Amino acid sequence: MTSSYRICTCFPFHRSKIHIACHKSDSNACLLRHLYATYSVSSCVAYAIASIIILQLVTLFNRFLSDALQTKNEILNSTTIWWWNLLPHSKGLLFHIKMVRLSFFLTAVERRISMSKYIPGNQKHLSLEDRIYIENELNKGETFKNIARFLCKDPTTISKEVRAHRLSDWYHKGTFYNAHNFCIHRFHCRKTNVCGKIILCDVKCTSCPTCNQTCKDFVKEQCKRLDKAPYVCNGCTKKINHCTIAQKYRYDARFADRKYREKLSGSRAGINMTKHELRKKDGIVSPLIEQGQSPYQIITNHPELDMSVRSLYTYLDQGLFTARNIDLKRKPGFKPRKCHKTQITNRTVFEKRLFSDFSELQLSSFVEMDTVHSSRESNKTLLTFFFTKEKLFLAFLLNRCTKGAVRLIFDRLEKRMGTYEFLSVFEYILTDRGSEFGDPVALETGLDEIQRTSIYYCDPMRSGQKGGLEQAHTMLRMVLPKGTSFEFLTQWDVNLIVNHINSTPRESLNGSTPYDAALETLGKETLNAFQLKRIDPDLVNLTPKLIRFNH
Repeated sequence: MTSSYRICTCFPFHRSKIHIACHKSDSNACLLRHLYATYSVSSCVAYAIASIIILQLVTLFNRFLSDALQTKNEILNSTTIWWWNLLPHSKGLLFHIKMVRLSFFLTAVERRISMSKYIPGNQKHLSLEDRIYIENELNKGETFKNIARFLCKDPTTISKEVRAHRLSDWYHKGTFYNAHNFCIHRFHCRKTNVCGKIILCDVKCTSCPTCNQTCKDFVKEQCKRLDKAPYVCNGCTKKINHCTIAQKYRYDARFADRKYREKLSGSRAGINMTKHELRKKDGIVSPLIEQGQSPYQIITNHPELDMSVRSLYTYLDQGLFTARNIDLKRKPGFKPRKCHKTQITNRTVFEKRLFSDFSELQLSSFVEMDTVHSSRESNKTLLTFFFTKEKLFLAFLLNRCTKGAVRLIFDRLEKRMGTYEFLSVFEYILTDRGSEFGDPVALETGLDEIQRTSIYYCDPMRSGQKGGLEQAHTMLRMVLPKGTSFEFLTQWDVNLIVNHINSTPRESLNGSTPYDAALETLGKETLNAFQLKRIDPDLVNLTPKLIRFNH
């Protein structure tokens, strides 16, 4: 048998099952050692002997089937035609019919073995490692069939995974006047005044925003790679700046895994109970709660409720029953645990965004993000960024330290830089657990609903995990000491401070400044979008006089 055909058997041992696959590497000795280590001696001997006999039978069947499949191919390729010409016509016809029947039979057997339910591990969900393998193979141009064979999955599983979790990208240059023309005739079209205006227009319709809506000859440009397998741009040999397709799709393993986790958690939200069942349980629980009985007492005395004590507490907290959690005997006697106002209270946002998940990426360069608060007299806050590779420091003034204010800065930077330039610069961001960063989905989603970044969070009370930014804050505090009010501070003043900090030479950059290092890696246009300028080395000032002098 080939490696793609594997027959599996399951043997019951008390309340568990042992999954035995017919691999070439399996041996009877390994099976006996596993059985002896897991179960009693008497049961191990009996079941081990039976399993060894069945394994031998399965191996013989595999060999027979492999020979039959090989014989089928040889017969169909050569024997049928040869015997047809040699034998008499009647006998040759009869032999040909038998060979066709044998071909159909062996083909049916082959298809039945390759069905998804006979593939070991096909019914399990895809992991992050599997999705990374799919992404790498798609980049190499491999087919779904080859990918599925390696992962022991059905090809349709890989196809559904790619189509369901592909990431939409937007990269379209268009014409000189209009960047939203998707017609295949836009490069050689000479039509004018297609819309039928009273006043004739000499401008070509390809440069008009309404060309695609009014022209009868409009044909939308499409790509065959996106309409059929592989359904994504991964592995395409054409450069992105040479491709004229506006709507592009790509498969990103980590994005796909994150969407899968969100869908999985969302499918399990709510309660697994009908309204009639809830009303029936409410008729039992609520009167007993009013009588002073505890949830544990109710569940113990009423097993027909078919629920745990924890579930009962959850339903009471959610207000699903007539009785409330305040009706519990000891509930009013305890105060809820205080949570710091500046910390994120919704713990679900940390799923797949922890520092451990970020460490698995093993990134050489990323962006650190934090906020610097003013004195209690002002609500203004500084949103700061730090590029670990270039040691570049950025700061933006916020009127209030809220989620909306942070997203406004993100949207403003995306408009200045462009979506794809923003994605390349701010691909991965590491921040703390401040409440202003409590909506990572809004920060990660761009203006055109395209993922523009990935947010990860540090561990609680571990500011050293983003030590580069904390070191930059010490330089910022040289100009703005603690207790300084930001009420009369402007963005122009913040840019001035940032320029002086970025014009300071760093030993980690071999004496170069962060501005010069960023100029080589990010480019002049990106620095202009950040409103950064180089300061003369002799004019660099990191004291409070830098701002007081200008006021």
